[in-house]
Amino acid sequence: MSRPVRLDFCLLTGLDDTLVSLTKIYTRGGDKGQTSLGSGDRVAKHALRVAAYGTADEANSVIGIVRLHCTGDTDAMLARIQNDLFDLGADLCTPEGANRSQGALRVVAEQVSRLEMEIDAMNANLADLTSFILPGGSPASAYLHLARTVARRCERLMTELSETEPVNPEAIKYINRLSDHLFVLARHLNEDGKSDVLWVPGKNR
Repeated sequence: MSRPVRLDFCLLTGLDDTLVSLTKIYTRGGDKGQTSLGSGDRVAKHALRVAAYGTADEANSVIGIVRLHCTGDTDAMLARIQNDLFDLGADLCTPEGANRSQGALRVVAEQVSRLEMEIDAMNANLADLTSFILPGGSPASAYLHLARTVARRCERLMTELSETEPVNPEAIKYINRLSDHLFVLARHLNEDGKSDVLWVPGKNR
């Protein structure tokens, strides 16, 4: 008989490049407000670690909406980021040094470097910034700004978590670069900044 599985990041822990087989979506294991980490430990669903990887999932969902408005290289970049965000969730789901942490899936420096290279390539053609940018312009750009703010919230949760529990430093670097990437990509999709909506301080006073 197939064993029920949870549809969350903890499924991915320690699996490296092995695909996950989902046989049943609900297990009733969380009905009392707790969930299992990749280490096997049971924690409250509102625990900071769970909030962190849940927010990574939220950012991923917003990026899925962005992709409805993208094609070509942009869509390919965002597809890679979506996969990375599941890596990030799996990383956060199994604390370093905990049970089952050996061989757990971790964000690595190469993923951070790829974001930096993509940021540099896009940024080279952007118009100079003369003010802060209001979310808007094209639909894709508006949704990218939403994804960016969710990524920033994920980063705040991760850095707060890192004050009391071990968090992979490369994972923190990744989420920091990701918000920068989404900001630059939003400008790129606004005609390289020409269609950006700029903040005018005190305009409506």
